[in-house]
Amino acid sequence: MSLKDKIALFTDKTFLKFVMVGMVNTAVGTTIMFVFYNVFHLNYWVSSASNYFFGSIVSYLLNKNFTFKYHEQGHSSLLRFTINILVCYLLAYGIAKPLMMWLLNSYSTIIQENVSMALGMCLFVVFNYLGQRFFAFRH
Repeated sequence: MSLKDKIALFTDKTFLKFVMVGMVNTAVGTTIMFVFYNVFHLNYWVSSASNYFFGSIVSYLLNKNFTFKYHEQGHSSLLRFTINILVCYLLAYGIAKPLMMWLLNSYSTIIQENVSMALGMCLFVVFNYLGQRFFAFRH
């Protein structure tokens, strides 16, 4: 497979639809996460997990039906989707928090955790796209 074919695999119309769905999820989830953390003063893990709990409901419905046009009956895709979200969340935020605590060690915990939540979101997008495309909604 050539480099052009590999790039095309990740930048086709499915990827563009995934990005559009992601914008909706990001708007909803990010608002929830930062309001929970900065307004309600819930901790890092509760705030970031809430983002993915609520965003994942929207993501599952839109990506299954709109992005990947996945019409398999049964609950296997929901189970794979749930596993994917959990693994991606734990990886992304498990990497982001210690990294930002180390890189931003001279800053306050609030700054460290806000920046790490933003980085965790970015890492999550990459892991999640790969997981949904090649695991949760594979044909």
